Amino acid sequence: PLHYGQGHLQSHLHTRRHCSLFDVSHMLQTLVYGRDRIRFMESLVVGDIAELKPGQGTLTLLTNEKGGITDDLIVTNTSEDHLYVVSNAACADKDLAILRDRAAQLQATGSDVHLEVSDNALLALQGSPSMARVLQAGLSDDLAKLSFMNSITTTVFGVPGCRVTRCGYTGEDGVEISVPAARAVELAERLLGVPDVWLAGLAARDSLRLEAGLCLYGNDIDETVTPAEAGLMWTLGKRRRAAMDFPGAAVIMAQVKEKPRRRRVGLTSAGQAPFTSPYPRIPGTVTSGCPSPCLGKNIAMGYVEAAHSRAGTELTVEVRKKQHPAIITKMPFVPTQYYMAK
Repeated sequence: PLHYGQGHLQSHLHTRRHCSLFDVSHMLQTLVYGRDRIRFMESLVVGDIAELKPGQGTLTLLTNEKGGITDDLIVTNTSEDHLYVVSNAACADKDLAILRDRAAQLQATGSDVHLEVSDNALLALQGSPSMARVLQAGLSDDLAKLSFMNSITTTVFGVPGCRVTRCGYTGEDGVEISVPAARAVELAERLLGVPDVWLAGLAARDSLRLEAGLCLYGNDIDETVTPAEAGLMWTLGKRRRAAMDFPGAAVIMAQVKEKPRRRRVGLTSAGQAPFTSPYPRIPGTVTSGCPSPCLGKNIAMGYVEAAHSRAGTELTVEVRKKQHPAIITKMPFVPTQYYMAK
């Protein structure tokens, strides 16, 4: 649902001020086993998976031979004997086909790798500062020791076998809980029994991630966009850049050397018309936009020619055939609250 009872604005602000529970069970969760699992994963993504410590995860990109982004996903090197991969729901069928095809290719040459699709539900509890207090009440583990992008398997409010990963899509301190499907409702109801926790839908999730400057696959990144254009070169480890052993490496690294012709930028406007599908008049396009509940003005992200991509650059934006002033703005629009353990 876009929202549950509460309006979009109230739900968005409640997540920033307290915390909210999002059902993201539509995401694809895949487990990768075998002694060659890291080599398998690195043959598909740009990230340095080999450098991940046990329990540590990273955002990475599936790329194609043209350097385009097939999907963005989170890969965790679990403390057990597998990699844990979370992919976007809209890309689930495509991603799974790519993973299975590559696994079959490696298996045919004697490599030890195999996949298992998890049927767990996935619940995201997001919001500073309430999330940590709410979740800690149901954990025997010390949540203060779990840093952003790290993961543990534990019991949550009496439900064993849950994977708790400190990450999320709101810019707030939060976790995603992979929970056995048969007990997902039980866990959700337990969390929602805390007055600070509201159910939140996809409308708030979208405006929260945009305020945090996070990409939505299919809008802000897709197979026609490269990591260099999208401002996502930080996902490429130094070793991977040198080895150039991921799909599209030649195209991507050439763009790094020569500089991309277009760049992803943030935009703000105090105008009345929201950024729904506007177009900067220097050739470019806005890919996501909405009124920001926290800032009280319109925010967006999109692509403009690199020569015009500097923060502070003033643009004219066309919305519904009318001209509106806009300014390129650094992202995130709202400061993030990711938790780093001391």
